[in-house]
Amino acid sequence: MAVAPTDPLLFAHQASRPWAQAVAHSLQWPLSPHEERDFEDGEHKSRPLVNVRGRDVFVLHALHGPGPLSVNDRLCRLLFFIGALKDASAASVTAVLPCLAYARKDRKTKARDPVTTRYVATLFEAVGTDRVVTMDVHNLAAYQNAFRCRSEHLEACRLFAAHFVPLIGGDPVAVVSPDAGGIKRAERFREVLAAALGRPVGAAFAEKYRSQGVLSGDLIVGDVAGRQAIILDDLIATGGTLARTARACRGLGATRVHAAATHGLFAGDAARVLADEALSSLVVTDSVPPPAWPAGPARDKLSVVPTDALFAEAIRRIHGGGSLVELLDPVSVAE
Repeated sequence: MAVAPTDPLLFAHQASRPWAQAVAHSLQWPLSPHEERDFEDGEHKSRPLVNVRGRDVFVLHALHGPGPLSVNDRLCRLLFFIGALKDASAASVTAVLPCLAYARKDRKTKARDPVTTRYVATLFEAVGTDRVVTMDVHNLAAYQNAFRCRSEHLEACRLFAAHFVPLIGGDPVAVVSPDAGGIKRAERFREVLAAALGRPVGAAFAEKYRSQGVLSGDLIVGDVAGRQAIILDDLIATGGTLARTARACRGLGATRVHAAATHGLFAGDAARVLADEALSSLVVTDSVPPPAWPAGPARDKLSVVPTDALFAEAIRRIHGGGSLVELLDPVSVAE
């Protein structure tokens, strides 16, 4: 497909290719060619193979995923490539990140703790990034305050609502936050789901304390008895939080317990943890490639919803000067 001089340019490193190709297909815009080269001493370089002078450039890049590259490797390669684009006189460079790495470390919880979210933002700004687009960060206020360049935030709540409407049917339902910190996120989804179902949806949240990787607390605030419960979180790492919350909901009389999380990292022994019979189903987006789990209960529960259309529309609107607010459900959430 020919690219007009006014069209934006899309790039994606090989490690991010499948997701980026889906976004490009939704946009009906091609991915532009580039070079990636690894050197014998472990260093690397990447550069565009087309003229980017005066062009708006979007770099579609997944910071989490399978393969030999760590999160740090992927981040470093992205930063160097953005720097190369700016040095080649790109008019603007937008980093499109389905999942923002280090977004959980947004405040000090121990003496002399780092605030890594802010450091990552500084790195993006240092290489000249004009805009960052990502989805469902851990703490929206921290994300928006960390970046001095423009930062856009997408939500998966409408994708999840479309997934759950046929699954819930006419049963009563409650949306459960697995901790107090996620209440606003869960409330946003609850209102979107209620609008999609055309009836009220209950709310609840779980007590959770974490210190040095140890979870505690088993109180559920809210009514889940006789309802299908949907636990909503921004990400799944080991699965321990979701499994604990699912057991607590079942213990209080929930008829079925589902879990939804935007980013499925599935670290460590997550497949075994999420096989817990208290959890009926699990849905994530493709912001992180799905795990290659063997056949078994965890894989049978897992569904993956695509995000390519959402990111494609965001890119189209950014390039065209449109508003991203309209991409979010019009239901307003009280501050």
